[in-house]
Amino acid sequence: MFINFLRTNNIAAGVLTVLRLYLGYSWITAGWGKLTGEGFDATGFLKGAIGSATGEHPAVQTWWADFLTSFALPNIDLFNFLVPIGEFAVGLGLILGCFTKTAMFFGLVMNFAFLFSGTTSTNPQLVLLGIFIIIAGTNAGKFGLDTFVGKYINTKFPNLNTKNNQMI
Repeated sequence: MFINFLRTNNIAAGVLTVLRLYLGYSWITAGWGKLTGEGFDATGFLKGAIGSATGEHPAVQTWWADFLTSFALPNIDLFNFLVPIGEFAVGLGLILGCFTKTAMFFGLVMNFAFLFSGTTSTNPQLVLLGIFIIIAGTNAGKFGLDTFVGKYINTKFPNLNTKNNQMI
């Protein structure tokens, strides 16, 4: 019943728009700060996360530290590029309400990566609010560009698997 309310109700769409804008602002400012700052380098963060995987009560799981050691650190230039661009893109998508579900999905992926790395900060709050956006689906972007993008896609690709003229 609550999920149906989130997915169909106009009042829920309004509340979700406020949540979406808050999340988008959080993401876009984080990304913009990294893009326009003195240069972003995740090396110290990753090394700190790897170091937190030891001891009696490690904050980082061994499997995640192994991933960071074997993949993330050797490809640090890729991560230094993707993190700021990704944060900015997620924020932009959420603020504009364009590809809202996709933007929120990738925002949650980054939130969980930060949490796996032993950082809490605002990540648990962003995850909780992001789950509401994901569950609400198309209704979360109703008061945004998703409405127009969905209609355009349905017009150009009428055989696409859509339900009630809503974007997948």
